[in-house]
Amino acid sequence: MLKDKIQEDLKQAMVAKDELRLSTIRLLKSAIQYHEIQKGGAGYGATDEDVIEVIGREIKKRNEAIELYKQGGRNELAEKEQKELEILKSYLPEQMSEDEVRKLVEEAISSIGASGIQDMGKVMGALMPKVKGKADGTLVSNIVREALSS
Repeated sequence: MLKDKIQEDLKQAMVAKDELRLSTIRLLKSAIQYHEIQKGGAGYGATDEDVIEVIGREIKKRNEAIELYKQGGRNELAEKEQKELEILKSYLPEQMSEDEVRKLVEEAISSIGASGIQDMGKVMGALMPKVKGKADGTLVSNIVREALSS
């Protein structure tokens, strides 16, 4: 399980005295525990899907922070967030290529019979379960918008 791998990596980071990796994994473990409490209390164990969802949220936070730090001219903080982002991404399944996402978008549009931008919600609703954790939601959204606009 992914949760076990994260625990093992935490131990390795402690032994290696890798402070950045250690703090990032601790934050991730904390977010997973919070998610478990929200889902079902102390007895609930997060599945790999749950863990991937939490990692996705943490990655989104890092991306937003990087943008804000760059806008504020705080490049050293943006670099730290970027390094944390790379550590978090290492736990995600292999990401789909843009071409693979485009193919799924085309299939979803044709199966739903979407004709314009007003059908974006239906297309995204059908697509997201297929790409969850495997593709960035912003990328998917942009490709769907582009396909429905043309």
